[in-house]
Amino acid sequence: MACTMLKASEAGMSNTITPGMNGTSETTVTEAMLASTVGSGKVSVFSTAMMVAWMEGTAVDVVQPYLEEGQTTVGTGISVSHVAATPQGMKVRFTAEVTAVSPNGKGLSFKVAAYDETGLIGDGTHERAIVNKDKFESRTRDKAKA
Repeated sequence: MACTMLKASEAGMSNTITPGMNGTSETTVTEAMLASTVGSGKVSVFSTAMMVAWMEGTAVDVVQPYLEEGQTTVGTGISVSHVAATPQGMKVRFTAEVTAVSPNGKGLSFKVAAYDETGLIGDGTHERAIVNKDKFESRTRDKAKA
């Protein structure tokens, strides 16, 4: 996902994640993204599942450059509405904006939205947590051994 984001320095901020940081990404709907292809429906339109994935990916791209080496974020919650259908071949633009950072600095809240060439197709909120990537993946692998 390509993400154009507001650089912290351009907004007069330090390299700390703060509310107001935002970014966008864009894709063109392909057959692989249709509800009928991903199994989330029987219609040949951009799937809600893919819309959510792109919203999450856009949020990741907004904050990843400001994390310490070895850190990433994981999704912990999402609440979105998919309000309009988009056909194959149409471009979709996604936006994500940090709206809150938890007191401990590990929890992030975002406002997310998606727009096709005719207007808004979805919007809502998204939550992410900052984690150490290696430790997170190790704990997950350990679950399979139990």
